[in-house]
Amino acid sequence: MHTVEDLIALANQHLGTALAPHDAGAELTELEDWDSVHLLRLVALLESELGRPVPVAEVLQARSLRDIWAVAVAT
Repeated sequence: MHTVEDLIALANQHLGTALAPHDAGAELTELEDWDSVHLLRLVALLESELGRPVPVAEVLQARSLRDIWAVAVAT
């Protein structure tokens, strides 16, 4: 995964979301049909995709998909 757009494509493919690149910076609370279950499933997908753990505590503090992506690639 090289960009936040890759994360969005992963979510759309596996979570059934209809996110667009412009959603990357939006508050998670503003994303249509986004909830905590999506967030936890995304963490599991990221761990599978990256082949390593993703720090859940830091992801839970993220306010946007861009923040989640930054946490995922920083570890």
